Amino acid sequence: MPTLAVGDVAPPFQAVLQDGSQFDSASVIGKKTVVLFFYPKDNTPVCTKEACAFRDSYEKFTAAGAEVIGVSSDSPATHLAFAAKHRLPFPIISDTDRALRRLFGVPNPLGVIPGRVTYVIDRQGVVRLVFSALLASDDHVRKALAAVQEAGELA
Repeated sequence: MPTLAVGDVAPPFQAVLQDGSQFDSASVIGKKTVVLFFYPKDNTPVCTKEACAFRDSYEKFTAAGAEVIGVSSDSPATHLAFAAKHRLPFPIISDTDRALRRLFGVPNPLGVIPGRVTYVIDRQGVVRLVFSALLASDDHVRKALAAVQEAGELA
């Protein structure tokens, strides 16, 4: 599986969101900085902590001109309940067939558990950050925010 790296152009994709609507990456990539964070599973301790950390910093991301989008292989219905329970203000992509994980090259570090990887994609569609750490949920938010702020300065 090829891994997307810093400096690569993010691939276009379509996917289903938690409300069942269709998402097209062309609606944001190339127009805004995008924070795309892949996480293993809704309602698990580390994933919940990460999603809530993105929620708590969401205004900082939007103030910097970024769109935050979560991705896991859970169903749209599971995502909808997870987002409602934790008041998540950002969309969550349902990647049930893991096609998006494969497209971006998100690893399965322990073989069974899907990886936790955050990508920051600038307004030109170029990947500016790839951060992979299975248990460091808070680091994903800190590093993504720093990369978003840096991408804003480059624009």
